[in-house]
Amino acid sequence: MDKLEDLLKQAAVKGSAPVERWDPPYCGDIGLSITGDGQWHYQGSVIARPGLVRLFARVLRRDEDGRYYLVTPVEKVDVAIADAPFLAVEMQVTGVAQAQALLFRTNVDDVVKCGADHPLRFVEGDPDHGLKPYLHVRGRLEALVTRALVYDLVELAAPGPDGALGLWSDGTFFPLPA
Repeated sequence: MDKLEDLLKQAAVKGSAPVERWDPPYCGDIGLSITGDGQWHYQGSVIARPGLVRLFARVLRRDEDGRYYLVTPVEKVDVAIADAPFLAVEMQVTGVAQAQALLFRTNVDDVVKCGADHPLRFVEGDPDHGLKPYLHVRGRLEALVTRALVYDLVELAAPGPDGALGLWSDGTFFPLPA
């Protein structure tokens, strides 16, 4: 079995923190942020411990107000996000055409199979940044697909049901912007 598929199965067993069910009091801004390159910072200093970043990522949520928070059963604090909270840094492709499946691993080791439950959306960036694909990870959280993977995605583009170019994954078609 392939590496990302193994990780996806392990993640299904572990589950994720039930942050959507927690309703703790808001405790303010303590200086947490995530930069556009996926680095986590606390009061301006890089958080260099990957295990701590993964732990924080498990209790991150985006509320209906569009703001991001670290949430525990007893407190909720702000997190400033430059673009998306995660980066999709690795991709595995299985199958072809409509039978194709795209598996992604994020910079915090979430493994996500792109499909109806985890769609891709595309934003046309400014001329210097071009196409920016985002993958739904969980809740209201997304991962920005890294530039290297964008080139791989473009190579996989195929005609969809209406003839427009896009990507197939897990039986769902995601059209590229015209």
